[in-house]
Amino acid sequence: MEVKVAIDCMGGDHGAHVTVPAALSVLRGDPHVSVILVGRQDAIEPELRRHGAAPDARISVRHATQIVEMNEAPASAMRAKKDSSMRIAVNLVEEGEAAACVSAGNTGALMAISRFVLGTLPGIDRPAIATILPSLKGHTYVLDLGANVNCTPEHLLQFGIMCSELVSSVEGKPRPTVGLLNIGAEDTKGNDQVKGAAELMRASGLNFHGYVEGDDIYKGTTDIVVCDGFVGNVALKTSEGLAQMLAVYLREEFGRNLYSRLAGLLALPVINAFKSRVDHRRYNGASLLGLRGVVVKSHGSADAFAFGFAIRRAIEEARTGVLAHITERMADIHKSAA
Repeated sequence: MEVKVAIDCMGGDHGAHVTVPAALSVLRGDPHVSVILVGRQDAIEPELRRHGAAPDARISVRHATQIVEMNEAPASAMRAKKDSSMRIAVNLVEEGEAAACVSAGNTGALMAISRFVLGTLPGIDRPAIATILPSLKGHTYVLDLGANVNCTPEHLLQFGIMCSELVSSVEGKPRPTVGLLNIGAEDTKGNDQVKGAAELMRASGLNFHGYVEGDDIYKGTTDIVVCDGFVGNVALKTSEGLAQMLAVYLREEFGRNLYSRLAGLLALPVINAFKSRVDHRRYNGASLLGLRGVVVKSHGSADAFAFGFAIRRAIEEARTGVLAHITERMADIHKSAA
């Protein structure tokens, strides 16, 4: 299936220096993909030339005069930056010129612009941010990661349904398991929000595992872990901080003296294999689920290798028809409830 992706080339910490080579790498690996590179032409075209490329049948450049800054207020970006690379990239999805949009820019602005321009799918009250984290059994999908701080039980149910359809479509798992993040696995634990969501999930037809705790994310106890955006964002940032701390500790210990440096050289193959398994760049790309279009958010500090994974995630979602599957599932649930 041919897929065209709109890429916000100016978003993130590095802009076109990362987004353009990442797009070219994806094009080399998939002959059925084309891209629209959105941003300042004087930034994009030199980068294309630097990599021996130029606009052609699979690469087009759409000029944008504005850039959404990483610390800009979402409301300001939505109202005052209508010719920004981010806004134009999302517009291309709404207009049907692109099947998906990828940006490493301001998360709040991307969510606000995408929700305003694209709207939400039928039956979905709020979009949610879903990403993949490594686990002992491969990986775990977690949502929401910060889009919705205050959620009702109904919102958490919708998150579970959306992510279940995502995993089913992209990974070919007919009934992925869904866990609800809680402070314990016992039925008596948790607040009213979590308990209410558990009741809805049990009656929804989801493959509901029950409550899971924070360590279950990395154990791979369930395919999906659902929580509100406050809890999910704290869990994600805590995980990122722990990973950074462990990396610093390892470097310090192996560089402490001559003997530890020699030990580090001997252990280098094992260390490199470990780094590859847990390399956060391979899990880059968070899906903004629930919108009437595929939008994927890359980490702002992503390099070209990591940004390429975000582009491929968007392509997978477009090809497998995730939006249609979510819409069908929500319609079935509303029919059953009627």
